[in-house]
Amino acid sequence: MASTLNASSSPSNFQAGQSSLLPRPAVVVTTPRRRNVLVVPRAVAMVAAPAKPVNVRSRPVSDTLAKVMAKGKTAFIPYITAGDPDLATTAEALRLLDACGADVIELGVPYSDPYVDGPIIQASSARALASGTTMDGVLAMLKEVTPELSCPIVLFSYYKPIFYKGLAEVKEAGVQGLLVPDLPYVAAHALWSEAKYNNLELVLLTTPTTPEERMKEITKASEGFVYLVSVNGVTGPRENVNSHVQSLIQEVKKVTAKPVAVGFGISKPEHVKQIAEWGADGVIIGSAMVRQFGEANSPKEGLKRLEKFAISMKNALP
Repeated sequence: MASTLNASSSPSNFQAGQSSLLPRPAVVVTTPRRRNVLVVPRAVAMVAAPAKPVNVRSRPVSDTLAKVMAKGKTAFIPYITAGDPDLATTAEALRLLDACGADVIELGVPYSDPYVDGPIIQASSARALASGTTMDGVLAMLKEVTPELSCPIVLFSYYKPIFYKGLAEVKEAGVQGLLVPDLPYVAAHALWSEAKYNNLELVLLTTPTTPEERMKEITKASEGFVYLVSVNGVTGPRENVNSHVQSLIQEVKKVTAKPVAVGFGISKPEHVKQIAEWGADGVIIGSAMVRQFGEANSPKEGLKRLEKFAISMKNALP
């Protein structure tokens, strides 16, 4: 993760409307060209259609977290993998988490090489892909479900599915935010511009090893909230929360008034309570949420387990 964020150079700031050249993915895949993707030597220009209005009840991510902070609360941000075990169950899980009081939901798009993720989320991606989940299917499901939700959806996707689909269709599905963990910060300029054009908030990550100057750049550019990774390494439950997180939260808050949400390794109610007491504006629970389906014998049981676990984590927040 640190290597994703700690490149040696970057634009001094991001400006919407500038040239939109996205780097070619490292692996070349032969696919039919889409109307909104023009392939040129060494780079790709994405020409996005104007975003269409979407009938959603949810606020933008930044507005939602501002409202939570104004009440002196800490945001509850659960993560689940789309299509695990199938998209119909995911739709029910989104409704359930919304009803359980999720302030924002982070929805992962399954990917064949989820190298930022630990074994639990990797396994969930494998189950989702085995059930036939595709990006088209995820967006179609979201288009049906998001009008029913009061909380915004942040789509967590590796770069390649986003690259081939385009951001206009992501927005049309009712998504409010976007998180792309494998896109280097130095290459994020164009995607930030495209996200801005399509009224999507691009969430950026900072880690315990991110240099101070780079951290300042990331917090300045990040929208919705700043995602503070609590540990170096991949996702997955930890026995204890890294004690260094307390000082990391304060370091980030010295340079930005934007909400700071902490993720990676948070798996118990006591973790949630501790991080909230340290001053985080949001707590992201990923692998521990996903595990509820992985350990269930049926989708119905998985939903019951998810509900019980989500309520326990929500109730741990002050």
